[in-house]
Amino acid sequence: MVKLSQCMIVKDEEKNIEQALAWAKPIAYEQIVVDTGSTDKTVEIAEKMGAKIYHFKWIKDFAAAKNYAIEQATGNWIAFLDADEYFIPEDAAELIKILEKAEKVSKQGKIVGSIKTPWVHFDDKDEVMYISEQTRLFRNVKELRYVGKIHEHITTYGKEIYNGDIKIMHTGYADSVQKDKGKYERNVDILRTELKADPNSITLKMYLVDSLHAKAASENYSNEKELAEVEKLYREVLESKKGVGDFFKKKAYFYFMRKTGEDPGKRKECLKVCEEAYNAFPNDLDICYNYAGLLNEMKEFKKALEVLTGVEPMMTSTAAHSAGTSAEIRSDPTMIYGQMLLAAQGLGDTENIMKCASILLTHDKTNQSVLSPFISTLLKRGASEDEVLGVLANIYDITSPNDLLLIARAAVDCGAKEFAVLITTIAGELMHNG
Repeated sequence: MVKLSQCMIVKDEEKNIEQALAWAKPIAYEQIVVDTGSTDKTVEIAEKMGAKIYHFKWIKDFAAAKNYAIEQATGNWIAFLDADEYFIPEDAAELIKILEKAEKVSKQGKIVGSIKTPWVHFDDKDEVMYISEQTRLFRNVKELRYVGKIHEHITTYGKEIYNGDIKIMHTGYADSVQKDKGKYERNVDILRTELKADPNSITLKMYLVDSLHAKAASENYSNEKELAEVEKLYREVLESKKGVGDFFKKKAYFYFMRKTGEDPGKRKECLKVCEEAYNAFPNDLDICYNYAGLLNEMKEFKKALEVLTGVEPMMTSTAAHSAGTSAEIRSDPTMIYGQMLLAAQGLGDTENIMKCASILLTHDKTNQSVLSPFISTLLKRGASEDEVLGVLANIYDITSPNDLLLIARAAVDCGAKEFAVLITTIAGELMHNG
């Protein structure tokens, strides 16, 4: 029922091509590699792995190259992943089943033309940067072709369905990869050419500012002329009344939040940007984290706690990633609850101090800056020394001298000397008996 053609366009991908082909080898009807001018061993490796090799002269048009690859495919479904993308073996094994199900659904009603899946981006440390979505699985029909010389996308045909059970892994946004391949310069060059033909396109301007900003960061912000252009374009993005997606709007807000936040003299301006961003995206973890951090710095503790409490349910939700709401700062509980703890301490809110400190110490029991006020708060609430030790036993191993000495040191720091003496005595007895 399903014959899957794996397609890709490549140039100098000898580091990635083996993995790029290996994931699909067990399930693909054919593997098509279109080379756009490699000077390394990309083609040689692909040939050895059994791929069908074609050549396409690079004309600064990604859609044209990809459509050429599609035209070589003879399968009835296409998986079009780049060389720096792959499915893990478990997901690849499910892929044909998913496409077979799409065929059955198509026979019962409207034809399924394409399938959208999560798109997981990794940084240089192999950690998830953020997760978005992409359409890379589609029928091999003439109605489905790529459009756009850069940041190309597939056209629509029939019904598109979403499947979150399989995920495309992407390493191409790692900074070292971008620098190595000169992608910034290439993308900026193509986008400038496109803008000459369509100077009012907000979409092209969004893509251009994204590439320019990344290029500036890779060059340590040394090109003042390009930095001025970045700021101008980001302002246009925020001022545009239509055509700007949430992803780019958030990037624009983050740019101005950082720019104003780095200057102590621009606190009011930074607060205004943060408020605008928060009003636009009140459930975004990254925006809330940055906004609350500034509010804490300005001693606006009540508002900071209110902002963070609003997104607290998302701390353990995978939806935070899949919805793209954690692109800049991942939904790390220690970061969010750290700001909540600062706000609670500023308000003298013992209930939230206890809750946040417990969560933070569960993640890192060596954090003295959290443990010390935690002990102090317990004692101020009237807990006996035995009761304090009982609470700490939920986090620490109170039969371990090392853990007890951590507690004793924190007790000294918060002025609980009698409690510190008790804990030190217990630790000494354990070491003596052990």
